[in-house]
Formats: sequence, C-alpha cells, structure tokens
Amino acid sequence: MDLMAKVISLCKRRGFVFQSSEIYGGLRSFYDYGPLGLELKKNIAQLWWEYMVDHRDDVVGLDSSIIMHPKVWQASGHISNFTDPLVDCKNCQHRFRADKQPKLEPSTDIVWMVKDRASSATYGKKVQGEVAECGYVCPECGCPNLSEPRPFSGLFRTFIGPIDPLAQQENMGMELQEALAKHSAFLRPETAQAMFVQFLNIQKSMAMKVPFGIAQIGKSFRNEIVVEHFIFRSCEFEQMEMEFFCEPGSEEEWMDYWCQQRIVWYRALASQPGDFRLRAHHAGELAHYSDCCYDIEYNYPWGWDELEGIASRGDYDLRCHGEASGAKLQYFDPQKLDPQTGCSGWRYVPKVIEPAAGLTRALLCFLLDAYTEEYADDSDDKVPPVRTFLNLHPALAPYKAAVLPLTKDQSLLDMATTITKQWRREGMKISLDVTRSIGKRYARHDEIGTPFAVTIDHDSMTDHCVTVRERNTKQQTRLSVDKARAMIWEAYRSPWLN
Repeated sequence: MDLMAKVISLCKRRGFVFQSSEIYGGLRSFYDYGPLGLELKKNIAQLWWEYMVDHRDDVVGLDSSIIMHPKVWQASGHISNFTDPLVDCKNCQHRFRADKQPKLEPSTDIVWMVKDRASSATYGKKVQGEVAECGYVCPECGCPNLSEPRPFSGLFRTFIGPIDPLAQQENMGMELQEALAKHSAFLRPETAQAMFVQFLNIQKSMAMKVPFGIAQIGKSFRNEIVVEHFIFRSCEFEQMEMEFFCEPGSEEEWMDYWCQQRIVWYRALASQPGDFRLRAHHAGELAHYSDCCYDIEYNYPWGWDELEGIASRGDYDLRCHGEASGAKLQYFDPQKLDPQTGCSGWRYVPKVIEPAAGLTRALLCFLLDAYTEEYADDSDDKVPPVRTFLNLHPALAPYKAAVLPLTKDQSLLDMATTITKQWRREGMKISLDVTRSIGKRYARHDEIGTPFAVTIDHDSMTDHCVTVRERNTKQQTRLSVDKARAMIWEAYRSPWLN
C-alpha cells in the first residue's frame, strides 16, 4: 500500500485529485478533480469514445439525464434489488457490508477488543470468543457479536417539484412513506438503463441495423456502505458504458469479441500491460439477469480487483422495460426468416453485451501503472529516489509537451510564446513554463507525466532549432521546430492507429 500512499500524495501535490470541501473537513467519498486530473480524465474518456464510437459504424452515442422517471428503476429491479447486506457491530458500532467481509470457519476461537464506553476512541480489555455461524467478524475490532444483515438501498433519493415531503409531515410513519413515494426520484446508479429506454428512438432515428451499440459516458451515484481505496470506490463516480444489441444466438460470439477489444484498449495504453487481465465470473457471482460475465481486473496495490465488467445481459432489460411501459422494444429484420414460423421477417428482442468501465477507476489505474521511481545505479530502494515520474502514454498525458525558455530573456520568451500559440492552435495541449530553474521545471513535468520538454536557448534564435528532452530516458535531441512538432504529434497518436 506504500505505492497507493505515494500516488494519493502526488495527486494532491500536483493538482490531480483533491478531497471535496476540504477546508470544511472534507466530505467522505467525494472528490474534486484538479486541473491535471481533469485533463487526464478527459483524455481517458476521449480515447474510449474514439475507440468505441468514432472509429466504428455500428456504435452511436447518447447523453441522458441523470434523473429519470422512477418507474425506470422499478422496472429494472433497482428499487427492490439494488441493496447490500448491512451489518452493525454491537461492540464498536462499525457498519460494514457482509458480502465484502472475508469469512472464517464458524466456532473458530478469536480474540477481540471490548469498546471502552467512556471513550469512543479507545478499546478496553481483550476478550476471547467464537466466530458466529455467519462466518464473519467486525473488520474494525474483530468482534463476532453482530446484528443480522439487513438490506441497505444503494440508491440516492431526491425529490421533484416544489414540495418537500419531509418538511410537511408531522406524523413520521406511513404518511411519510406515502409522501416519499409520491415525490421521490433517484440519482441514477448506472448509465445503462437510459440506453435501454431509448433503444427504439435511437434505432429508428439513426436507421441502425442489429448488431449495433449505444455508448454513454456520464456520472452515476451509489450510496455505498463502505468506500475504500481513494477514488476506487466512491459514492459519485463516472462510467463509460456501451450496450451492444445483437441477434439471438450470436451473443457468445460478440461476448468473446468485446472481451478481446476491451483488454486490448487497456494494454495499449498501459506502462505494464501484464497488470491487466480477464477473469470469468463463476456461477455464484453472476447477476440474476446475466448468463456470462468477465471482469477486466487490474493488479492494484491490494491485489487483483475489478476495473471493468463485460456482461452478457440477455434480453432482460429490454423485456422488463417493454412489459412495464407497454412499448414494443423489439427489432424487425425483414431479411431473416422467423425461426418459429419459418416465414419471412423476424421480429425479436435483441440480446445485449455490456462493456461497463469506470472512468474514475481507470484514472486511478493509469496513475498507479505510470508511477515510477528512479534510483541511482549504486543504490537501492531503501534510499530516496533520484527522481519520480509518471510513465503515462503520451495520449493520456495532461500536457503533450512543455515549452521551456532557458532563461527569462525576452527574445527567448517571445519565441517560446510563438511556438506555444502555434501548437495550441493545431490542437496540442502545451504548457508554457517559465518559473524556477530549468532542472526544477524538468522535475515538475516528469512528475506530472509530460512526455517531452522543449527547451529554447540562445542558439535557437539563429538556428531555429530546439532541444527536445524525452521524459523516460532524459535523452536530449536537437531538432528544428517543425521536426520537434512532428515528433510530438506522432508520439501521442492513438496507439491502436499506429
């Protein structure tokens, strides 16, 4: 976890991620993305969209509302099924998810600490006990004396309209429940459902033929019992999802296709491709609507864990929304024979393959993947590193290059400004950095992942050349301004286009 601590420190120090409302003590599980975090997040989203939508003819996009009709979540099963088992420790009052807690053998002897009632911050004497039949103990104090698991809804409730049902209720019983139900809406827990609800509108308006996909990037909200590992699991996050609608009987083929496409995307952008893998879900892990699912997992500092899920959802969602709304969420193919009747024209509910990635989780993965400490040749990792840098793929890097005038001489500043403006007009994200010594500027841009530093010196005024320093190797090359520009452009082309 030392790596995790270093990355979190870098995120704040260099403007990637800040704690939300930090000056007021912060709000647990909510984060703000600073100037560089925003740029990195935008680059990840752009590369995903480019790969999943822009370079294809069979996928189109959607930007749906965060708040949808409450019946959407009723039909999808989220209101009744989107719950986690919440458990209270009767010793320290810590709350946790039962399904995320490692199980022990029932009746196993354990030692745990009794909470000191006089002080909420300390524990008293040690007590010996046995693990209960449920098989888990409190992760905070080790106590096996726990409440029965009870369902905890992960939906964030809000209200629509000029009425606050909570403020108007004097009797906080059934009347409150009725008032809540009447005025309630929910912040979406996933972006997927809008793509099912808009299936017909998009298919008809864009004249899409099955197989085709609908993609969306956007925020989702889940009222998590346990938030952990910085931005890995938080209550507000962003997703990159695509629902791919295909003909019944072809879903296994498309499942294999999208699993390979998605793992290729991560490995092409990664510094350590071997830290990304595909793992099939066993039968006990599958959601009730899924007949097959794979996770793309990353080797986090705490071990292998989920980065993206690729699920075969069958026709569950389209059927549920069709039945609940009365709309015929079907596709008609006049060229195919109906397998049941043998007649021309086949009307069916498409099957769905869903690659669902976390944008903010991908940001964390790429930071962990890129974090590099370089030591002197005659030392080891027990001494401070010579330098720290982010080995980000140039396509991901917040800045593609830093333009650095060697001194604050006005002629050098003028040339640096001219180059920066020209490259920015062409769409290149450039940092013009004139503060501190050249060595400290190199160090700063190494640490934020800038792949190239373009230094302008006094010779540049006569030979119209610049010195390009490469981040990873520190190798310096003297090039004309045009060749330096071409070198940088070529480096951060999308890796799957090379």
